[in-house]
Amino acid sequence: MSDHPTPRPPKRFRGRRRFFPFFPLFFFVTLFFIGGTAALFYLLFSQHMHARNIWMLVCGAPFIVVIIIIITIFNLWIRFGKPLENLFSAIDSVSEGNLGVRVPESKSDMFSELITRFNKMIDELERADKQRRNLTADIAHELRTPLHIIQGNLEGIIDGVYKPTEEHINNTLDETKLLTRLINDLQTLSLAESHQLPLHPTRFLLADLIHDLTSSFYSQAKSLGINLESNIKDSSLEINADYDRLNQVLSNLISNALRHTPEGGKILIETETITSQERSVRILVKDSGEGIASEDLPFIFDRFWRGDKSRSGRINSGLGLAIAKQLIEAHHGTIQVESEVGKGTTFVIEI
Repeated sequence: MSDHPTPRPPKRFRGRRRFFPFFPLFFFVTLFFIGGTAALFYLLFSQHMHARNIWMLVCGAPFIVVIIIIITIFNLWIRFGKPLENLFSAIDSVSEGNLGVRVPESKSDMFSELITRFNKMIDELERADKQRRNLTADIAHELRTPLHIIQGNLEGIIDGVYKPTEEHINNTLDETKLLTRLINDLQTLSLAESHQLPLHPTRFLLADLIHDLTSSFYSQAKSLGINLESNIKDSSLEINADYDRLNQVLSNLISNALRHTPEGGKILIETETITSQERSVRILVKDSGEGIASEDLPFIFDRFWRGDKSRSGRINSGLGLAIAKQLIEAHHGTIQVESEVGKGTTFVIEI
């Protein structure tokens, strides 16, 4: 037995090969149809026509039928065969890892919707593949800076360039804390995306959670000259959720709002009851900050997304919003964002 793999046929041939088994069937069906049509014409008109005219009819009718069949088959090929061939060729390309292929739009009513959805599916696969490939680079980027700082500080102390002062030790410790926070965020995000993150739901007053949040961030907001307010429309509203995880989500949203709201601005946390079969409460976090550009809105829940393309800020890991979305979805809720540059941002959570 040869160890060499059997060469695969070219893509175009593989696409057309699927239709080869149908050709004999079409051929025999066509012959049967022509013969049957000729016999039918002969039986219908043999008693009313001369022999010469009968043979002309018998010989001429099949040619007319053949022309009609050819036109019909060509029309069927354009409407059904060609879209299927393009679709099969695209499937072969995707199976080989080519996510840049797209199926040309078809005028066939039967396949136009199928092709549109197939192309949309490939768009999502291509976007997910791009995110997956970028994830390694993003993680390496986030880990490189603190590791370099830690390495530089320790080498400087060992070589006698730096003295082991409290300042240098604290700087090194801060970088290790940053690494720990990044790794914890990655673990949380991975567990949430795989639906393995444990939740501990309890029943509590939503007003208590909002009061705890405003108390926690009041001093920070005041020092930045930002007015932090809450508007609880129903103080007796109770929800069944994981208190700590929901606190984590809202804390992240408030922290982001504080970073992007100028002095003299305002942040409002608002709750309201909604009448829905699936959800009962809506939580809004509004700020009067710089806002988010419309072209960035579809990506703000992606891993390592930052509005600052220079990545100059190292306080946050760039995973907060991605984690917030996963935590809310783990509660079978939704989180959306509305924003306009220069007018502020509003996050809307429904659970």
